[in-house]
Amino acid sequence: MGRPLATIVAAATIVASLAGCSNDRSSRAGQGDRVPLAELLATDLGGETTRAVVNQNAFGLPAKALPGDLRADFEVGDSFFTQPWVIGPASTTNRDGLGPTFNATACASCHVLDGRAEPPTDEHPDTPGLLLRLSVAGADANGGPAPHPVYGGQLQDRSIPGVPAEGRIGITYEDVPGAFDDGTEFTLRKPIYRIADPAFGDPGPDLRISPRIAPVIVGMGLLEAVPEATVQAAADPSDRDRDGISGRINTVWDENEQRRALGRFGWKANVATVRQQTAGAFSGDIGITSPVLPDADCPAGQAACLGAPNSGNPEIGDSTFDKVVFYTRVLAVPAARDEGDTKVRAGAKVFADAGCASCHTPTLRTGDSDIAALANQTIHPFTDLLLHDLGPGLADDRPDFEASGSEWRTAPLWGIGLVSKINGHTRFLHDGRARSIMEAILWHGGEADNARRNVLALTAEQRETLVAYLESR
Repeated sequence: MGRPLATIVAAATIVASLAGCSNDRSSRAGQGDRVPLAELLATDLGGETTRAVVNQNAFGLPAKALPGDLRADFEVGDSFFTQPWVIGPASTTNRDGLGPTFNATACASCHVLDGRAEPPTDEHPDTPGLLLRLSVAGADANGGPAPHPVYGGQLQDRSIPGVPAEGRIGITYEDVPGAFDDGTEFTLRKPIYRIADPAFGDPGPDLRISPRIAPVIVGMGLLEAVPEATVQAAADPSDRDRDGISGRINTVWDENEQRRALGRFGWKANVATVRQQTAGAFSGDIGITSPVLPDADCPAGQAACLGAPNSGNPEIGDSTFDKVVFYTRVLAVPAARDEGDTKVRAGAKVFADAGCASCHTPTLRTGDSDIAALANQTIHPFTDLLLHDLGPGLADDRPDFEASGSEWRTAPLWGIGLVSKINGHTRFLHDGRARSIMEAILWHGGEADNARRNVLALTAEQRETLVAYLESR
């Protein structure tokens, strides 16, 4: 398993001090550890699985170390991930069962080229990729959010003929002005969400909404292979070392194993495994039942949805479902770039000195895996897989298992610099509100407030190097 995570990833002050920046959080472990520059500038982000590709296929390639005899399973999984599903029953029996309500017709509708979605815009109001999680006060039988009694756990804004869609995503924005310490002004945009044109009446004042954008999905099998003990070792829920960073685990329900388990995936670490994440997306996003979630996602009050025909139970069989899960587990992480560039090297130091590495852990080590290519790899995902309170600015006020309304899982940064090339935009954070990498940083608060203040104190040149570094990852 290698060194303990707390030793591997302590945030650091490296070499150059930043003008006006304090370093009161220079050690995640509270022991004065430093992040080696080699870790911050590593290019093999996915260990031996890394692919050195920068074209539009960079998020869609199999792990480099994947044996040739498994490539056929990868290609089958790719096909069912990419191709649209159709309304059933249909003659296309391998791809029917869409709906009755849904958000997209294929996984790739939101994860375009296995990458990151952008939120709807005035020019493209129907772009899929952003969805609204819904709940009311309380918890379900497994400790998760209690679904809305009429609209369920997710707003589905599309439907098959004869079944009403539940409504549309309504978004308005408020400007949030600010300035760096050198006087340079900026404006953040705060989105406000609602159900527009609700098909079944006013959802009521108890409705809780959490927007979620479809993320880049590379490296999921590697994150799944990080030993639970490693994640546990990094958690510091009571902030024993008094560095201002707590880091908590989300214990969630594993539907496949029918037990509580460590949450790793989703914006709030509310899903335990890639298998369950895949089943949840098929069910909620496309309306396809699976071996893990065999029941149609129709709330009790939606009679047309409940009465619609299906295409079998489940609609995606075990073999096909397993290949889609395999596909998402073994997608290669693209290599980082420009590690010798002067701006990138300077930006790596700024990243550490500002305190970003306190949560965006540069290095982890995988353990055992049923896929040999993913086992015992030194990887550089820039996440600790933990929940952190990011303050009221990003709060959705919707608890999710043990995650509070203001806590979010540290998002991996690998591949962040390729989003603009592959997906044609630079929209970041859990709902795509940030229009640039710097805007995403400036939305951080709570446990990240010291790091944010450090970034506000940077000179224009230092800010430029920080962005150049992140764009190289």
